Amino acid sequence: MWLVTTAGAAITSTVAGYFLSYKYKLGFLSLMLWGATIMILVDHILGYEGGEFIETTTDGLIRNGFLLGLVMLLPVFVVWGVSFLTKKS
Repeated sequence: MWLVTTAGAAITSTVAGYFLSYKYKLGFLSLMLWGATIMILVDHILGYEGGEFIETTTDGLIRNGFLLGLVMLLPVFVVWGVSFLTKKS
């Protein structure tokens, strides 16, 4: 499910980048999110041993797959926010 969450965020930021101004650095955000999506997809493909490809539950600390996806997006948005706030006009 974290693959779907990250891909959804990547698609949303890409579409928003086409409609909003360049001052928000959405191209940088999209690049980070598409990179994360591709990394997660490769991880899923290489680690696939049968069964569900998109899992809704996990065995880790965070049991819900959707919540895990949101938590995985937090560092990306923090890096983008710092980049946005420290940009030179």
